[in-house]
Amino acid sequence: MHQVFCSPARYVQGRDATLILGAEMVKLGIGGKALVLSSASAKRMLTSAWKETFSKAEINYSVETFSGECSRKEIDRVSKIAVESKSEVIVGAGGGKVLDAARAVACELSLPVVNCPTAASSDAPCSALSVVYSENGEFETYLFYKRNPDLVLVDTSVVAKAPPRLLSSGMGDALATWFEAKTVIDARKKNQLGGATTISAQALAKLCYETLIADGRAALTAVENGTVTPALERIVEANTLLSGLGFESGGLAIAHSVHNGLTTVSETHSYMHGEKVAFGLIVQLVAEGKPQALMDEVLHFSHSVNLPITLQEVGLKNPSYEVALQIAQRSVAEGETAHNEPFIVTAPLIADAIIAADAIGRRYLAKHGERKLVGVS
Repeated sequence: MHQVFCSPARYVQGRDATLILGAEMVKLGIGGKALVLSSASAKRMLTSAWKETFSKAEINYSVETFSGECSRKEIDRVSKIAVESKSEVIVGAGGGKVLDAARAVACELSLPVVNCPTAASSDAPCSALSVVYSENGEFETYLFYKRNPDLVLVDTSVVAKAPPRLLSSGMGDALATWFEAKTVIDARKKNQLGGATTISAQALAKLCYETLIADGRAALTAVENGTVTPALERIVEANTLLSGLGFESGGLAIAHSVHNGLTTVSETHSYMHGEKVAFGLIVQLVAEGKPQALMDEVLHFSHSVNLPITLQEVGLKNPSYEVALQIAQRSVAEGETAHNEPFIVTAPLIADAIIAADAIGRRYLAKHGERKLVGVS
């Protein structure tokens, strides 16, 4: 099995980076008419900056507002608009689902794609895949592309103004990166590219975890106060670039499969991708029989940055074993990354690990203090 590594053609990050978006596109030879697929909030924040940067670069553009879900219907809708407007590049601006949809549209039309995340809420921006959901928010499938985005540009001034919950969610997604990559490496399984993991991807995944532990709480404090600090810059890079490269070239395991399983329960639909992945990681550590000291480190970090560590914190109050088994059965479906573990993974194993992980999380909260997380009633 050959080693495979991938990355976006260029990554740009910093304060007021949107103002150089057009210039960066020109440097890469990306021109012609741009279709900006934007969340409503990104449109409110960036309309004037787009006007300035695209005008300077002499790039014509139009803006289309994202519907809210990266579904097959939305991908088809935006693709039709791009064809009718004769767009030559797709620019995604917003959260992970906006960017997933932008990449899907660009791939279907064989156009270059630029990703401009407005929050460091997931590791999606740098990847060559999209997660497609049903209209009601249930996971359906992954779409894999021939190449990664041509440009990823992150404006940390915008990220600093986003709700703190989004940064926390991004840290939840990034938190699993090293553990899942390490599992794939140890099990000698394939990464998301269908190859073996390079030592570069391994190092980036590990650095991602180390950066979270070192700077996560300080970065969250920065966003809570709307400020750009060195700690925030490092966490934005960890959530977006290090985790993006680490998960794709490193590989995924149980944590992301449990996320997919959780989406089958409607009560979890209002919770973010990274929040569900964070709980999925605890399930993975239980299933793998990791030492208590490591579990405590992960629980302490998650608690400090407002990540869920119990089922109630992802919408499931007092769930039955039958609900845990439902989640587990989707988690071990054919093709799921749960099967990247070095042992046979079954639905009963995952269901038991879900129940145990929830008990561990509740015990931790009883000792260290309950929290009132956003979205948790």
